[in-house]
Order: sequence, then C-alpha cells, then structure tokens
Amino acid sequence: MKIGFIGQGWIGKNLADSYEKRGFDIVRYSKEAEFASHKDAISRCDIVFIAVPTPTKPDGFDGSILRDVIPLVGKGHVAVVKSTVLPGTTDELQGENPDIFVFHAPEFLREDSVIKDIEKPQRNILGIPAQYFDDSRFQEKARMVMDILPDAPYNNTCTAVEAEITKYAGNNFLYAKVVLVNLFHDIAEHHGARWQQIRENIAADPRIGDSHMEPVHQYAHMGDAKGRGAGGHCFIKDFAAFRNHYEKVLADDAEAIALLRAFEKKNNTLLKESGKDIDLLNGVYGPE
Repeated sequence: MKIGFIGQGWIGKNLADSYEKRGFDIVRYSKEAEFASHKDAISRCDIVFIAVPTPTKPDGFDGSILRDVIPLVGKGHVAVVKSTVLPGTTDELQGENPDIFVFHAPEFLREDSVIKDIEKPQRNILGIPAQYFDDSRFQEKARMVMDILPDAPYNNTCTAVEAEITKYAGNNFLYAKVVLVNLFHDIAEHHGARWQQIRENIAADPRIGDSHMEPVHQYAHMGDAKGRGAGGHCFIKDFAAFRNHYEKVLADDAEAIALLRAFEKKNNTLLKESGKDIDLLNGVYGPE
C-alpha cells in the first residue's frame, strides 16, 4: 500500500518518519516548498493520514484547513483524521465527502517523548462515522488501517464521536489536574508544608499517578523564569474548544458551564501571571 501524509508539522512529520522507517511507500504533502509538489500524488494513496492545524480562535474552533485538504484523498480511498476535532466533525466530513472513507484516530503524543509514543503507543483508537459503524465496507477499511498501526496493548474500533470525545476527555482531564495541583501547591505554601513531599504522597496513589504533578515548570525559552498552569499547543486550545462546545450543546447546564469557566479563568491567570505561553493565549482568546 501507498500511505499519504497531509501536513508536515510536529505530528505529521513524526508520523511520516515512522512509517518511512518501517518500510512503507509514503507520500508527504504540505505547503512547504519541499512537499508542495506532491499534492496530486495524495489521490493515489490507499490510506492518507491528515494532521493539519485545527486551532481554537477567539470566535471558536476552526476546522477550515482540514476541510480544505480532505478532498485531495482519492475516490474509494481512506482518510484518517489525526487532527483534534469537535464531536461530530468526522460524521460531517463523511457526509461532505461521500466518495471516500473518513475515520478519526486521535493522537496521544507527548512533546518530550513523541518518537516513543509513535513507535510504541499505549492505545490505538479508530473512529468510524456512526451511521456506517455496522457497514461491512467501513469495517473492512477499519481493519486495513488497524493492520498498519504499530502494536499497542489497547486497540479499539468505535464510533467517530466516541473517539473524538476520548481525545478531548484526556486533554481536559489533565488540564483540570494541572489546575488542581497548582491549588494544592499554594495551600501547602500557605501552611509551610513541603510541596515535594506532598507531591510524592499523592503520586503514590495509582489512581492519580505521577504525570502532570509539577505546578512550577522551568522552561528553556523563558530563561530563568518559571511557568505555571496547563499550557502547550493542545491544552489551552482544546479546553477552550470543549467549553465552548459544551455551552452550545448543553446550554441549560449552568453549573457545569460555570465550573468549566472557573477552571479556564484560573488556568489563564496562572499562565498570565507567570508569563507562560502568552502567545498561545493570545491566539485562542485574543489580546484582551
């Protein structure tokens, strides 16, 4: 099979590198000069992984780049959306592109261990548009995609909406965890308690674990400054997108909306006061 990759940013490049290393015949396409000429070749790829930006802007989630590139996939071939998308997006994309097979496979890559996470993933999750979940053609294509994914201890084929929510749930759970850890850190300082000892005690609980347990970070690009809060290219935009989506589809749930907004406001304060990821905050919320 010929495998295509649309988007050669952090996710797309590392994915393509991995498949090339594993011996697959691959095609890379992006707007960069090195790959721009490969645009037409994407239509000849059996499976195309799409990893393009889906930013959250002051006016909400923006999936326009994804919608622009998905028609490049050839008729009868498979598009696997790796970009993070709002619940229901994959089903919409399938309806807009009936001549191809559209799936969603959320990525779970960490910035400090991306190669390991690609080559030895913990989870392979593949979402099929809901109305085609029992369709034998889609099930066959799903097996074809699963067969080329690296081995993982957990593999699941579900509906696309289930896969989409899984991605948002993971990022936003960790976002909330970071905010709570910062609160625990501050109450520890108030009482003169040793935060690192408390951190060790909490992390020893297997239900909680050791990840995202450091409230004060040292960032190379900030010099000697230390950042606080849930930042990075995923957490800020994904929490804002999820909160906005929740407000639209469950508008009557005032308590949940207030809770989400409180987490968001506290985290933004932590980021602003420590000078962390201000450019990303501006991109999501605007300079104000």
